[in-house]
Amino acid sequence: MPELAGRRRIAVVAAVLQRADGRFLLAQRPPGKPYTGYWEFPGGKIEAGESPEAALSRELHEELGIEIVTAYPWLIREFDYSHADVRLHFFRVRAWRGVLQSRESQAFSWQRVDAIDVAPLLPANAPIMRALALPETYGITGFKPEEYPAALDRIEGALSQGLGLLQVRGKDWPQQLFETYVSAVVSRARKHGARVLVNADVELALRCGADGVHLTASQLVALKQRPRLPLVGASCHDRGELQRAEVLGADFAVLGPVQPTPTHPDALPLGWAGFRRIAADTTIPVFALGGLQEEDRQQALDSGAHGLAMLRGAWPHEMIVNRS
Repeated sequence: MPELAGRRRIAVVAAVLQRADGRFLLAQRPPGKPYTGYWEFPGGKIEAGESPEAALSRELHEELGIEIVTAYPWLIREFDYSHADVRLHFFRVRAWRGVLQSRESQAFSWQRVDAIDVAPLLPANAPIMRALALPETYGITGFKPEEYPAALDRIEGALSQGLGLLQVRGKDWPQQLFETYVSAVVSRARKHGARVLVNADVELALRCGADGVHLTASQLVALKQRPRLPLVGASCHDRGELQRAEVLGADFAVLGPVQPTPTHPDALPLGWAGFRRIAADTTIPVFALGGLQEEDRQQALDSGAHGLAMLRGAWPHEMIVNRS
């Protein structure tokens, strides 16, 4: 978003404090500040020469009286208010020391993304709420046609143990069988409150009542506008493709391969340093993909990933229930 003429964009940090039950903290702007009474994520301006991480620690101590233990870089959003143009650096804060204090006479409220009961919210935070609604595990099916219907049993097991977002891929599947497969997955997902995307095929997603479509990198280049579906994901391999996903209005992206993977043996792995560099400062959530298992989650979050996208790791016989 371009700055308004004559105004400098102000760098700001915003903290999404999250409890173990998934609730997050919103604070109400006190009297005397612009947008008095609006609800927002705690934070404040980044001072000259200060890193976003340092500003986050300082602001949470000054504003809430707490010390950060665990915080992950997440998203960047820009917004032009009537009083200022801001660039917001969002962090997910998962652990802290101390008891929350209202040091600026602000009200607090712990909220659930599916049941927010405070209003009004600052306008810049609407995309953040949509991002918070995305689970941190994205399961990608890689089953073969001959594994049907056993594949449905594996998918049902994952859904019953908490998987909330999955992509159905049908490479090498006969068309009619794949459509039957997608419809069956959608039906099972509905029972568990999970969301389903279909790989590459917008029309099939619409026919089967899926929640969205997952675009290939080549589709990103070819499409002129976002598909008219509630949820759109995109596969990316470099910064240019990631920026294209942002421009197209994708809800999230998958970036990889991070590590060597048998499904793409000739692809050069990004490594975690490469992932961090490419995913830095993105405006949409980015899942890490490629040779990853549950034990890679911490590294992924530290590297700025929203979570893990897994083709094999999402379907173990005994799943670990992941944060949703």
